[in-house]
Amino acid sequence: MLDREEYIEQAHFFRALSERTEQGVSTQDLLRTVREEILSTTKLPMAIDFLTGELNLSGVFGPGMARLSHYFSKFQTFVVSAAENDRGRFDLVVGLEILEREARYRAAGATPQGIFLFQFECLSRNRLGYDRGLEAIAADGIFNEAWREWIMTVRRQIGMVDLADLIYVRSEYYAEVRAREGAQAPTEPALFGLKEGRIALANRRKDSLLLFSAMQRHLNYPLVPRTKPIDESRQVIPMILRRVERLETRLKLLEEEQKGGIDLSKFYGKPLPPDDDLLDG
Repeated sequence: MLDREEYIEQAHFFRALSERTEQGVSTQDLLRTVREEILSTTKLPMAIDFLTGELNLSGVFGPGMARLSHYFSKFQTFVVSAAENDRGRFDLVVGLEILEREARYRAAGATPQGIFLFQFECLSRNRLGYDRGLEAIAADGIFNEAWREWIMTVRRQIGMVDLADLIYVRSEYYAEVRAREGAQAPTEPALFGLKEGRIALANRRKDSLLLFSAMQRHLNYPLVPRTKPIDESRQVIPMILRRVERLETRLKLLEEEQKGGIDLSKFYGKPLPPDDDLLDG
């Protein structure tokens, strides 16, 4: 885990990359500009220098972030690598927004419950794959050994067992229900609180996205960025302009034909020089 000021500067770094990438500026120039905005008392400027060198060598960020595993978490590296994968459909801008919101949440005082639910929803919404994704989540420094064991259990059972059930049986609310029923108390430690347990129980056998939405409403967990729909108006307007130009050309040809015929000479190319001139050249 890093200091709070590191996460604040990381959030600014990822937000600046996300907003200014669409402005047509080269990534190398963008990194140099953003580096000047970062506090020199943090370690992020040195990380940016290293990423700039890796970008010049390989053209991607992922391998450089993997080498800085003491600074960037494995989940951050996983998100960036997924966005840079040519075969995937995950947008880099969305990936940077994910990292920005996560860093902002950590700076505000993150909890293991909130980090897990946020990162897991990122995997679900963007179809990044549970196998490698949950392995990256388990390596986060905010989780202790009990959390890591449970996350790897989720990795093995996801798809066969509902996530709401997995959360409910490891919550304080489940232990409270067992105590009221006079049953034996759970042997494993509770990882989620009373509120998480109630919400998970209410969302059993429902879409997991409803579970995430309820957690965000009641517990103020961070929202996961949504993929922005494509603005089709940017594509429609050029098509309309091209069609208008074609119609104008046709109207001009019809007007010339009505006036006495179409002058085809303006469509001719420049005449070729005589053969003697070509031989002399």
